[in-house]
Amino acid sequence: MTVSARRRAGSRSVRLDRSLEALPLFRLSDSADDGVISYADGAGARWRVIPSPGDRLPGTFDQDVYVELLRRYQEAGEPADGAVNFTLHAFLRGMGRMVDGRTYEQLRGALGRLERTALESTGIYRAAATDSCPDLRFTLLTSVAVERRRGSDREQLQLFSAMATGEPGDARVVLASAVRENLAANHTISISAARYWALGSPVARRLYRLLEVARADGRLAWRVALDQLAEQLPLAQRYPSHLQRVLQPAHDMLVAQGVLRNAAVRQQRREWFVDYVLGSRPV
Repeated sequence: MTVSARRRAGSRSVRLDRSLEALPLFRLSDSADDGVISYADGAGARWRVIPSPGDRLPGTFDQDVYVELLRRYQEAGEPADGAVNFTLHAFLRGMGRMVDGRTYEQLRGALGRLERTALESTGIYRAAATDSCPDLRFTLLTSVAVERRRGSDREQLQLFSAMATGEPGDARVVLASAVRENLAANHTISISAARYWALGSPVARRLYRLLEVARADGRLAWRVALDQLAEQLPLAQRYPSHLQRVLQPAHDMLVAQGVLRNAAVRQQRREWFVDYVLGSRPV
């Protein structure tokens, strides 16, 4: 595939680590929370997301930064060293975000959290290269460096009205080897960048990625216990009625985008389930 063809393909779809997408990582709100996300599969395997002391868990903005990082890693040809280079301005534009001093600081904060937040797996994160679930602890980004542009460079930006002049900078980040190895082994899911950014809800964006894990497992329909789904996303709500109120707008968006044909929350005896019928992939 030529470089130009690879870039066109990258703009349409994003490859994500299938093992990571099956596990909770981002809080679906940006309120301060220095707790720990914990998830267990019922067979003794466990996953934890542990923020750095004094920091909060990654949230909704961080989720979008992660997807854009993986898109850019793919667009760069998935370099073996895991390094992705970009300007903060171009990165925010790629996310469809307004470019100003506040969003520059948000982006810097998100990159830092993805470097500092520990991901701890006890027999649950599958490494495709060895077809095993080793115990491991890693961070999504192993290195983050952001350099502010020199003053002379900032002055040059004023010559171009289309570019922001507030806080320009150049970034270089390195993606974790565990994630790179799963991508290289094609242990992945694929999402449509257009569909992802068209979803106006962080819950819908996260649920879209989780539904693609079900598709990658060969399912066209997926039944999942409501409490398990709440843990996998993750959602803080626990009562079925509260979970339904959070999920319904996300379901409507996913149906409108063609990701789902149908979603229904049902009770059987004392158990609650969600039944999903997956839609078609975009051409």
